[in-house]
Amino acid sequence: MPDMGTPSLDQLRVFLTVVETGSFAAAGRRLGRATSAISYTIANLEMQLGIALFDRERTRKPVLTEAGTAVLSKARAVSGGIDDLRASVKGLLSGLEAEVTLVVDVMFPTSRLVDAAQAFEAKFPTVTLRLHVEALGAVAQLVQAGIAGIGVGGTQHTTLPGLEQVAVGDVELIPVAAPQHPLACQPPKVPGEARQHRQLILTVRSSFTEGQDVGVVGNETWRLADLGAKHALLLAGSGWGFMPEPIVHADIASGRLVRLALPETRGGFYPLQAIWRTGSPPGPAAAWMIQHFVGQAAGPGLDQ
Repeated sequence: MPDMGTPSLDQLRVFLTVVETGSFAAAGRRLGRATSAISYTIANLEMQLGIALFDRERTRKPVLTEAGTAVLSKARAVSGGIDDLRASVKGLLSGLEAEVTLVVDVMFPTSRLVDAAQAFEAKFPTVTLRLHVEALGAVAQLVQAGIAGIGVGGTQHTTLPGLEQVAVGDVELIPVAAPQHPLACQPPKVPGEARQHRQLILTVRSSFTEGQDVGVVGNETWRLADLGAKHALLLAGSGWGFMPEPIVHADIASGRLVRLALPETRGGFYPLQAIWRTGSPPGPAAAWMIQHFVGQAAGPGLDQ
């Protein structure tokens, strides 16, 4: 088999233009070239590849051969890759980040995160988004360590030095339990009764030394670093605990969980802030992401 030549980007561009416009003459008009120059370029491309891309014998207009159709998808992929490369370089030259690393608190509503990610992709298609999900003060620790450029977390970071912050709303935390749990089965409750039952607590992962908890009431606790595991144990009746309302909204509506009326607490709101290091201000894409979170908080709420 003879060695095939390497097509140039210009040859592929001419090939794709002929396909898009339907004729050599139309391709020439779009590219500002003579029809003969377009024909010459295609002929050279066919010679380099060793195949006929267009059937010129049975029709006046160029029609793709079977081989030409196969080459078309590859040529489009190459052209798309070059366009992405050009866009990325243009963004880098203008100061746009190559990637943004974001860490969010596990309490952050999933609907808000998905909305922000989709809007980010549409706005900055050349910027890679890397996402971490952590609990409580671990969010700030990842930002402070430089692992993440920006974070969205609770108030546990407010005493850490070298961090800037802006409010991006809050999420309601409510006490819940399975319908068969004693706290759900025997209303009304008396003060102190909740302390007699196991409370499921969200805590920081063991690799983080901060060890902060939120809303500890019970004398007996199970501490978990995963909100999904806590949710599953609540549904199983293994204890009671506080959960973000958007996550358990459907469970309460269906009766799988019950919102508890505790004399000690009815729950409360968990404030959220976007944070970044003072010495590493966010670039254009990261700054846009932060403002999107701010806009979410100011606009209509997004359900989980």
